Amino acid sequence: MKNWTWTKIVLLIIIPLFLYIALLPVMPVAEPDEARYSDIASLMNSTGDYITPQLNHVVYLEKPPLCYWATALLFKIFGGNEFSSRLFAALCAWGCIFLVYRMGTYFHDQKTGLYSAGVLSTFLYISVLGKINILDMPLTFFVSLATWAGYRYFAGNRERKGWIYLLYIGSALGFLTKGLIGIVFPFAIVVLWLSISGRWRDVTKLFSPVGVILFLLISSPWIILVQKANKDFLQVFFIQEHFLRYTTKLHSRSKMILFYVPVLLLGTLPWSAFLLKALEGMAPRDVPFFKTPEKRFLLVWIFLIFIFFSISSSKLVFYIAPIFLPIAVVFGHLFRSYEDRLGTLEGGKTGGVLYDLPVIFQSLLFIAVLLVPCLIKYLRPGIQFGIDWTNARFEYGWWLIALPILLQVTIPFLPGLIQKRWRKGWFLIVCILSAMFFVSIHFPVAKILTSYKSAYPVSKAIDAWLPPGQELFQFRTSLYGIDFYNKIRTPLVDACGELEFGYLQLSPAERSRYFYLSPERFYQRCNQSGDNYCVTRFKKNVEELTRRVSRLEVLWDNGQFYLVRLGN
Repeated sequence: MKNWTWTKIVLLIIIPLFLYIALLPVMPVAEPDEARYSDIASLMNSTGDYITPQLNHVVYLEKPPLCYWATALLFKIFGGNEFSSRLFAALCAWGCIFLVYRMGTYFHDQKTGLYSAGVLSTFLYISVLGKINILDMPLTFFVSLATWAGYRYFAGNRERKGWIYLLYIGSALGFLTKGLIGIVFPFAIVVLWLSISGRWRDVTKLFSPVGVILFLLISSPWIILVQKANKDFLQVFFIQEHFLRYTTKLHSRSKMILFYVPVLLLGTLPWSAFLLKALEGMAPRDVPFFKTPEKRFLLVWIFLIFIFFSISSSKLVFYIAPIFLPIAVVFGHLFRSYEDRLGTLEGGKTGGVLYDLPVIFQSLLFIAVLLVPCLIKYLRPGIQFGIDWTNARFEYGWWLIALPILLQVTIPFLPGLIQKRWRKGWFLIVCILSAMFFVSIHFPVAKILTSYKSAYPVSKAIDAWLPPGQELFQFRTSLYGIDFYNKIRTPLVDACGELEFGYLQLSPAERSRYFYLSPERFYQRCNQSGDNYCVTRFKKNVEELTRRVSRLEVLWDNGQFYLVRLGN
């Protein structure tokens, strides 16, 4: 542990360990994304087929398999649980923190690297994404690693071929994580940076025969094998899930052009709230910033990804995750410079209360959000955001939010008091308090989300109420977590959705048994036979079943999900 100071241990080891790894088992897997990817990995282990991903026992070719493979391996090591489901994403988040540390250290010094790592690990956006079993955090790590390798190759000694090889390896792993975007971003960022820097001739040096061979050795075996097993793979994977997803409203996710502006503002909390303080009294001539090539590289990285997804017809919050790494490096240097200036001020004095207003507002915002579930029983805005608020049971005890509220009350002034007393420690205290806040809110957030975002409560009800060997239907919902937790296959009624392609690959007999595309057929079954068990979501669906089926008994519900018994 030579050269490992306490600050370095806290920022690179302790905070990531508690904020990312330790919290993984707190909440059950969430629907639909976490349950989907957990189910795919679980089915790989149970079927032994690691080439063709399957979701709900049907072929699912939308995404490449690297994350499925990693999760399947972790399931074998640690068991099929929430911890192993999310561990690969968390380790990739930790990898991003170390990568940002190396970036800041390379651009300036170790202190800038540590501050950049501390900023990234406590960004609201990363602290959420880094604990979710979806593909965006692993993609972010591999894309960022490849992009940084490309920069290092052209910014340093090009005789060191390891950097260009790492560019190709990282791109190959990015491709196996989420497709072509893993290749496009690293090469596009490096090419655009070289072009803007007037280094057109260097663009041709991106081509490396050894790099291409490494890329093909990593990525092509799966493509060949999955195409051999699924003749429609190339059409579905490359045309539908890449070209059409980006250029059309295929998945109905088109948003306004500035969709990602509030994502960036909120995602960079709490540090964006401290920016006004960090810029206080700062003059470019007094504080060394980044050299011109560094500025160009970071700005190209930020704006290319931002513009690319802003003009896309398909937008989701987590698409722009790679943008947060260069932002963290910029923020890390700003806050390092700010703390250095604080150390030279008499008594640690800073500007007026105006500079504290964004931090105070941020704390009030977080406190207000924490209080909303405690007041939810007084709010009846109807069904919004996929939540049946009129039947919601989301209240939690005040004791669950006491600590996070106390931390938010403390954040606006405690770091300043520490700085005035000891002339150091401002950044570290902000980092620790922010990390503690994110750790503490995980418990009330998990309590709320488990009620309406996870099939785990339903799975426990199934264990308690479903007779052994009895078939269970899902009516107008498709909870992949039931398959994951209960290890049963459930016929779906009027809920084909993203399973449409896989459904068409089934035999007619299997399609007829497990997919009731018309609810009328299900009503007929229930009215002509004895007990039928069904899971559905929202009270409106229970009311429809009540009208269309002779007998309905609600065995269990939590205000969002219902387990019912139907019959004649």
